[in-house]
Amino acid sequence: MTKEDLYAPIYEKYNELKIALTGTDIDKIRELTLEVHAMVHPAEISGKTGKTIADFVLDYMLKGNQNTIVPREDYDVDLHYAGTRTVPLCWQFWHTYRIEDLVSNILMANQEQIFNVEWQRKINSSITDTGNALEFDEAIAFGNALNVEFLREYMITVGKNTRTILENLTLEQINSMVPEEWVMRILEEGGVTTDFRSVWLLVFWGRLTRGGMILTPMTNHHMMHLPPCINNLPILDD
Repeated sequence: MTKEDLYAPIYEKYNELKIALTGTDIDKIRELTLEVHAMVHPAEISGKTGKTIADFVLDYMLKGNQNTIVPREDYDVDLHYAGTRTVPLCWQFWHTYRIEDLVSNILMANQEQIFNVEWQRKINSSITDTGNALEFDEAIAFGNALNVEFLREYMITVGKNTRTILENLTLEQINSMVPEEWVMRILEEGGVTTDFRSVWLLVFWGRLTRGGMILTPMTNHHMMHLPPCINNLPILDD
């Protein structure tokens, strides 16, 4: 099986979601949102049977490969504003789930994020932000210190919490942007830094409706960062 074969069903469902978000059928929007979210997260989060792509990568990481160096992305999206183009594999999960935590809780639901001092201590992370601006040597040091078992626990907690938020969004909320002060909370709480390679995220997120957040941080963002992590896994054809 090729990487393209693995991702084809996800992109097909994702395109259905994009179309649904232009309409008013809230039940269809919720159904597709949760389905795509499940496809790009570990199965434990949604209760799916069978492994997802995220499960294969997570399993590989937990077998002593947290510091395997991988491309940050397979294609050039936000790399112009990046500290490094290659990262330890564990950085990918930290980055995507910190963003999901920040956006789902602070922006989509206006509530407290999951991450706190206790989670930082358990994961043994040197940073509280998304890691966008880390230089290569900083990313290596970050990965070496990370407790990936607790990172996994954080990921599962974030993903399950996100699904509860997504299940309860109204059509009005999905079509609405959020107040600027909610966006600035992310900077105030250390979710991004003042480095331009990090703080630009606030501009990007601040221009999105919650529907746009569903399409990017909640789903497509994972689809950007998982592909480079599976290049060496046995699920792919030689």
